[in-house]
Amino acid sequence: MQNDPLRDLLKVRLLVGYLGEIDQFGWWKTAFYQPASQAFLEPVFPRTSHVAKYHGVAEAARLVHDESLSVGSYHLFRLPEELEHDLHTALAGDEGRATQDEFIQSKDAALNVLRAIGAASKSSADGPVSLGEIDGVRTSNAIAQMAGIYASAFERGGKAFPYLTRA
Repeated sequence: MQNDPLRDLLKVRLLVGYLGEIDQFGWWKTAFYQPASQAFLEPVFPRTSHVAKYHGVAEAARLVHDESLSVGSYHLFRLPEELEHDLHTALAGDEGRATQDEFIQSKDAALNVLRAIGAASKSSADGPVSLGEIDGVRTSNAIAQMAGIYASAFERGGKAFPYLTRA
């Protein structure tokens, strides 16, 4: 299952979602990936608490990205509906829970994985960063660029929002 762009995209979304939370880099004011949230989510979502965490963080990140980008832009947390569905399906299965548990362990570990995914792409830009057209989002290159931009922004203490436009 290596070099699966959908899995890589899910991995980057999980990592950026976690790293953007209040206890890591504070880009959004959620704490879904903190241990205490499990006690809150487990009784309400006993079999799908990992999906509830994912969607909670994704919605918070989506709002922050939308505020920083033009209407109609696509970004890591607002993708075409078909791709959003594929990501949800990938996460909802047993492998999705394992993927989430594997990559969401600590701030440093998550940042190291994000850096490794985006190793080929380093950016020092803050704010909106254009990556071209949405058609290329399922490519390893586009995913690596996104990961590199986010990793660099987290390391610098800045905020960068890679985005794609309609073809």
